[in-house]
Amino acid sequence: MLRTAEKQIKAHVLTILQENRRRLDSINAKVNPITGEGSVGERKVATISDFPTPTLWLPVEMYDVPLVQQLVTADSIANFLKSFGTDVTEEAREKVIRQFIRVRCRYDFPFWAALFVVIKAKGGGEDVHFFLNHPQRKLVARLEAMRKAGKPIRLILLKARQWGGSTCIQMYMAWLQLVHKVGLNSLIVALQNTVSDEIRDMYDKMINAYPIEMLYEAGEEYNANEKKFVRVGLTGAIHRVPQRNCKIKIGSTQNPNSVRGGDYNLVHCSEVGLWQNTEKMSPEQMVRSACAGILLKPYTMIVYESTANGAGNFFHREYLAAKKGESQFEALFIPWYDIEHDSLPFADEKERVVFAEKLYRERNNEEAPSDREEAGTYLWYLWKSGATLEGINWYVHERTKCTDHADLAAEAPSNDIEAFAFSGRKVFADEDVERFRPSCKPPKWRGEIYGKDDEGAEALMDLRFKKEDNGQLYMWQDVEKDDEEETVLDRYLVVVDVGKGMSKKADFADILVLDRLYMMSMEPPTVVAEWHGHIDMDKLAWKAAQVAAYYNNALLVIESNTLETNNTKGEAEYILNVIRDVYGDQLYARKQSAEDIKEGAPRKYGFHTNTATKPVLIHNLKKVVREGLYTEREEECLNEYLTYVETDKGGYEAKDGYHDDRLMTRAIGLHICFNEMPVPKVVKKNGYSAISKHKPVTEATIY
Repeated sequence: MLRTAEKQIKAHVLTILQENRRRLDSINAKVNPITGEGSVGERKVATISDFPTPTLWLPVEMYDVPLVQQLVTADSIANFLKSFGTDVTEEAREKVIRQFIRVRCRYDFPFWAALFVVIKAKGGGEDVHFFLNHPQRKLVARLEAMRKAGKPIRLILLKARQWGGSTCIQMYMAWLQLVHKVGLNSLIVALQNTVSDEIRDMYDKMINAYPIEMLYEAGEEYNANEKKFVRVGLTGAIHRVPQRNCKIKIGSTQNPNSVRGGDYNLVHCSEVGLWQNTEKMSPEQMVRSACAGILLKPYTMIVYESTANGAGNFFHREYLAAKKGESQFEALFIPWYDIEHDSLPFADEKERVVFAEKLYRERNNEEAPSDREEAGTYLWYLWKSGATLEGINWYVHERTKCTDHADLAAEAPSNDIEAFAFSGRKVFADEDVERFRPSCKPPKWRGEIYGKDDEGAEALMDLRFKKEDNGQLYMWQDVEKDDEEETVLDRYLVVVDVGKGMSKKADFADILVLDRLYMMSMEPPTVVAEWHGHIDMDKLAWKAAQVAAYYNNALLVIESNTLETNNTKGEAEYILNVIRDVYGDQLYARKQSAEDIKEGAPRKYGFHTNTATKPVLIHNLKKVVREGLYTEREEECLNEYLTYVETDKGGYEAKDGYHDDRLMTRAIGLHICFNEMPVPKVVKKNGYSAISKHKPVTEATIY
């Protein structure tokens, strides 16, 4: 039996080694942008016997050009010239070659870049011609697919570091400006002024080495000494290529005014994930200023490019929207194992075999040997995702630099989910959270619930939902009213996390509505509505009461910490007691001790989160998220899960700059939903109010 098992392992290892060779061959396949072999896009081989490179792999679109058709048919430049009765001279041959190169430059970006673009060599040394690497070819393939389809180019690029993605975007934009169309103006927005200077230097290097004659149509006259890059204005932020009547403007987020104004066709926003909200401008406003006025038509281009910087920010939201097909943009992710230099060869074949065998044997091991290593399951995941053994070997060695998986994931992400992770002790696993994303969707309706008045008894009379474009109540499912004969007990639950007033810097207030109906058939509760925004605390309490009353007099749970912290204790009790006087026993009350009951102490309304209750809430929520025990609709809540951390002192909080108001309504609501409220049931009305008959729910089970 043991021998049989060992034989099976050896067979699997052999299969891994064979597949690894195939992957290495694919990565190291011959790519020659000058001949076109292995280059970007669909290509067709052609032979022109007396061409400098006789065998060419040309983009299929080139075969629609008469010059190309005739040259390929003639098999040689000499035969081509003879077919027109032209003497076969060196001058005539050179003229044909130059014209062919011009034509090819319009159809073949990698060829143009390799022939005419000079860039700084990575790692120092002399400047080099721009030969696209593997991830750059993937990027250009996506850009070219949109251009060739006659679409506006719109792309969000999520990337690992240090493979030249930004350089590639810059040069692609330059190609559109210098080769395709006259008058295309470009704007590049960098994170810092120093980065802007580097981008300007990159463009300056490229244009200085660019042949002046290529800025003109064939046969046009030009002065070999004329300037190709002219400064516009006094700031140095704008330059012009006069021969192409195009401008290149470079700005930064440190100077928001640098992106305003101007007529742009091509915009590259660099390292958008690192852009910060400031008093002057948010990332959304910065992008809006940069891209305002760009028409949705061919030969316009907008690219947001960045490494990730946590979840829930502008770049993360836009990437997810593009990935789901909900925006103009397409999403592209480049993992670390697509980058050629992220690979560490083995000393010999024996070392490779040992590594492959260890990889296979530990594929089900979920425990990491140390905080500087990965579990076997994760390394096996890398293999299943397409990484080579040499790539995984590199990852293992790189991981020893970091004490946390997320530290390396920020620099070298393996997938677009972990790319948005961050260092720190995350409460919720990324993969658990991401399983909720498919059920998230835009609300069916947006608006507000109104009564006869905004507060007092009449606030709960004649309740109605009114659709409003700027309403803050999102509704995925409207209330299902009871019929005349039956009612559903304990169906809806409304939970409130109280914000800290109207200040934009304050925490948000949140009102969550859960529908528990299908718990009767062992199905999970579902988020059906949510109000989210800034509002004064007393107004929030009445709005929450209106929402709860609208949803069939649901149990209303108001988290009271903020009320008691930001108001005097008397004011907090007053607000909740006033609501109680109108809403009745459906307002959540705290458990009373035997002494309180004996002394006739008044009941305390509202859920109080403290050092005793919060760990219970969060541990319950972790289980609910891990096991998928409810249905989420609001994607922003998932972003809060992804940015929720355990502190050094053992507490829980949102990462700096993020929020947890949506998370807390779910933590409280799902604890009460599963641990305190009875399963919903259908009962006959029989002429009495079924809802008022069940006992008030308390915090009894949480202590």
